[in-house]
Amino acid sequence: MSQSHLAASLSSNDSNFQLIINNALKAYEKRTKKDLLAHPLAAQLQACDSLSSTLTVLQQQIQGLDQSRSDDRWTKWLDPTVNVLFAFSATLGAGVSLAFPPANAIFTGIGVLLSTAKDVRASKDNIMDIFERIEMFFRRLEIYTEVPPTAQMMDTIIRIMVEVLLILGIATKEIKQGRLEFFGKKLIGRTDLEDALKRLDKLTQEEARMAIVQNLKATRTVDERVGGVANMAVAIDNRVASVDDRVANVDDRVARVDDGVARVDDKVAIIDDKVTSVDDKVAEVLHVKPENCLI
Repeated sequence: MSQSHLAASLSSNDSNFQLIINNALKAYEKRTKKDLLAHPLAAQLQACDSLSSTLTVLQQQIQGLDQSRSDDRWTKWLDPTVNVLFAFSATLGAGVSLAFPPANAIFTGIGVLLSTAKDVRASKDNIMDIFERIEMFFRRLEIYTEVPPTAQMMDTIIRIMVEVLLILGIATKEIKQGRLEFFGKKLIGRTDLEDALKRLDKLTQEEARMAIVQNLKATRTVDERVGGVANMAVAIDNRVASVDDRVANVDDRVARVDDGVARVDDKVAIIDDKVTSVDDKVAEVLHVKPENCLI
């Protein structure tokens, strides 16, 4: 599907996508008591026009965290996650016009969560556990950036981003209330957040498989087109061979003409010799002395 056709097919869904995002933002505000659209980070991230500028804004939030143990897990998590989200945002931009892109909402939600964690020292490891799980989900979907986008893929990307936004909202609320605790990799007592993570896990697994199928379809289409080009190349080779045969026939005919011309040249040479002989005899007759003539 071409970008223009994709945009046309998605135009009727723009309002539905926007409604989904708006509902997610309202759910986030209800949990956190924070309006993401009104948060200063939202304006900063909305103005970002590149991956590097987005990373810069979020890395500023990381710098406020206690990293006395030289823990660079934050940066290792942030870079690939933002990269995938930025790619998703670019994909959505091909056919969907949203007032506030879901990727920017997630970036803002991440920034708010990091900002909240600055004041709650004990929560940092717990936040990292959540971020690492989210990163794992997004890594599954990196293949989405390698296949042609479809309307179904657009819908899936929106749903995944909404789920992530809700997870960030729940985590932010629990951190503020000091109730975000893990035992191993499992949340203690917070079934709503654990359930949301499980939904995201299931959603990304299913959609990663669908993306692989889409990629295989695209690969097969390319293979078929390459096969068609190969067949055309064989046909061209056959035509070139036919032309070569015709050129060879012309060469043979030219050679025969050359032989005929050579024979004509030989005959002309013989005639020239005979003419020369006649000229010599005429010259002899013209130079006969008068006293040898009979009167």
